[in-house]
Amino acid sequence: MRVVAVIGGTGLNQFPNANAVETIELSTPYGTPSGQIQKMAHKDTTFYFLARHGQPHSLPPHQINYRANIHALHQLGVTDIFAVNAVGGITENAPTGQLCIPDQLIDYTWGREHTFSQQDNSNDLLSIQHIDFSQPFTESLRELLLDQGHHLNLPMTDGGTYAVTQGPRLETAAEITKYERDGCDIVGMTAMPEAALARELDIRYASICLSVNPAAGKSEVEITMDDIRAVINKGINQVTELLDATLEAIATQDSEAAQEREGAQAQ
Repeated sequence: MRVVAVIGGTGLNQFPNANAVETIELSTPYGTPSGQIQKMAHKDTTFYFLARHGQPHSLPPHQINYRANIHALHQLGVTDIFAVNAVGGITENAPTGQLCIPDQLIDYTWGREHTFSQQDNSNDLLSIQHIDFSQPFTESLRELLLDQGHHLNLPMTDGGTYAVTQGPRLETAAEITKYERDGCDIVGMTAMPEAALARELDIRYASICLSVNPAAGKSEVEITMDDIRAVINKGINQVTELLDATLEAIATQDSEAAQEREGAQAQ
């Protein structure tokens, strides 16, 4: 049985259309998570929800304790994470308002605690390991998101490379030109080290990116937070619609798998 968590990004501090049945406060060997973790009940399934930036939104991307967040979900037995990210669109594959399900990333961040493997980890929770990170996003989760988005007729892009920047400032036009030369389609600040930490703990991970503005130099008008918030307020409904359908699909798959196991045991 899979245990699912949703990590909410900018614009998704709370999960609508679901009821919190338990509020969980956890400590980890790496400090405290961004905030309380809520166990949510939604139709025929339950899942965990964690607001990446805290509630209310107060943690900038470079000061999030990513290790504590991922380890706390690991302590709860989470097997699958759907992360929500607000991003800027670099290429024509990510117009404003589009949902993107990236399949690659390039990490441009610095100074973040990016691994559980470290010499001063006296608890020896995780030995030094060199994870295979060739495919940073779990393909089975990506396919599930894309299938549900297709059924809902949502504006979605399959694949793309996510440029992960340090923040909290937005990028210069020259930086965006560099990222585009590097092959990046979208730019944001929170996919790393989150995705790599999940891989270290063998948690499946996929990202739902909402393109909220053209990246620097891709529009003749200045990027304003008011414009970004307007897109988020509109697009976040599509994000939650996609998550609703995906959570239901997982519940159905788990139920069918359980019935198959029961049938096999009865024979």
